[in-house]
Amino acid sequence: MLRPLIIALMISLMSGVSPTMAQAPAALARPARPTPPTRDPSTAGYVTAKELPDGTNASANADGNFIIGPTHNHAPEMSPQEGVPQGMVFEFTMNSADSKIYPGIAREANTFGTVDPTDPGKLVVTTSHSAPYTRRVTVYVPRQYVPGTVAPFIVGADGPDRDLFTVLDNLIAQRRVPVMIAISISNGGGDAQGSERGLEYDTLSGRYAEFVEQEVLPLVETQYHVKLTKDPDGRATMGGSSGGSCAFIMAWYHPELYHRILTYSGTYVNQQWPYNPETPHGAWEFHEHLIPSSPAKPLRIWMEVGDRDLLNPNVMDDHMHDWVVANESMAKVLAAKGYHYQFIFARNAGHTDHAVKQQTLPEALEYLWQGYPVAGQKIN
Repeated sequence: MLRPLIIALMISLMSGVSPTMAQAPAALARPARPTPPTRDPSTAGYVTAKELPDGTNASANADGNFIIGPTHNHAPEMSPQEGVPQGMVFEFTMNSADSKIYPGIAREANTFGTVDPTDPGKLVVTTSHSAPYTRRVTVYVPRQYVPGTVAPFIVGADGPDRDLFTVLDNLIAQRRVPVMIAISISNGGGDAQGSERGLEYDTLSGRYAEFVEQEVLPLVETQYHVKLTKDPDGRATMGGSSGGSCAFIMAWYHPELYHRILTYSGTYVNQQWPYNPETPHGAWEFHEHLIPSSPAKPLRIWMEVGDRDLLNPNVMDDHMHDWVVANESMAKVLAAKGYHYQFIFARNAGHTDHAVKQQTLPEALEYLWQGYPVAGQKIN
């Protein structure tokens, strides 16, 4: 009986909460993120990468590790081009009350969590509770889509992603990617542990992919009279930060649904909540255990990280919250397993850096869709 009281007292001393209030670990306000240092891609332990001329991108058909920057030029494909057909963009909303998979949670405002005194890699959140949400789903249908035909598609997190729609207009017109539909899904709110977004994006399971498959895609097909392919080679996922880890999680746990993954500043760190003893380190487990110990899956991956990407942006000093190390480690284990992947280390770039995306997204999408037919011909 004394041990819980002792732990509560320890927590109260660390957090400034009186012992009478510390019956459970107190949820603290999320600390301000420190300014990340600029990382050097030649650091010991980082992957060997090819340094590209400033302002250029890696070839769209090249696997491996590349360094770009520090100048990030706005690719012309990221702006509307005269004479290029523009796709139709539709939007609808989904309510938590209608979801069997995600009925809704939220973490109370101005709270975060406390580190488990017995495990620095485990965050205890006591202020998460049921809460409703409304999310937007934005659907891009290219002008070239022929009604009634089966189309490939890409699912994006943290939507809507207007940049994606614009670049698809141009790449489809240039026959650099297939005629595809884009489904850009907003999250359910909040961020990180204890939030709906964190539950959706940082949980290592097939749950979010199942939500998309069972609750989102049928509405897209019904409302906009499109047919989405069931072929996993014609299905892609995309996201940044936790949306990036979500994109990888979707395909990893359901490779029968998705084969193509695109991530900016993927959160391959220890941010899963609720705690799962089978994957105790969250998405850090991908490069720590899951990829090295599993047979290679039929996945093609494009991924990026910035030299000033995040480093320990919370109270956890568990050495599993460095986004650069996490993405470097992902590249290392993907290479060891023989995956088709392209990893971009961007100089002069922060977390999910918009200038980097403006420079790289066209080639990233072209790389992502290598091997898929475009109007009867495969991309080479």
